[in-house]
Amino acid sequence: MSFFVENWILILVAFVSGAMLVWPMVNKAAGGPAAVGTSEAVRLINREKGVLIDVGEPGEYAQGHATGARNVPFGQLEGAKELPSNKALPVILLCPTGARAGRAAGLLRKAGYEKAVSVSGGNAAWREAQLPMEKSAAG
Repeated sequence: MSFFVENWILILVAFVSGAMLVWPMVNKAAGGPAAVGTSEAVRLINREKGVLIDVGEPGEYAQGHATGARNVPFGQLEGAKELPSNKALPVILLCPTGARAGRAAGLLRKAGYEKAVSVSGGNAAWREAQLPMEKSAAG
């Protein structure tokens, strides 16, 4: 018993580090937010006919978005016509930082889009990976 009392800090550190190793698996199994990097997003688009959706507001979308992305603002996601009718297709979600896209991916997975994922880092990561971006005409 004295071992535990004398080494409680080491035991606590071991427990916390073990929990940190297990957490990603538990989170994914529980349907937690699924995020992919830009290379995986491109693979989903090219090989699995993934649909790229930008959930930024129209002004953010106009300032710059991934080429080929459809704009469906986060607040208008439910029942949007721009979403694919085939819920088995991957839906890749972007926003300026990736935060709203992560929440949007969770909402779409609950709505039956089992392959809805967000791009980690959003449009900033897309731009940093030197993937094609475009701006919309104002107005």
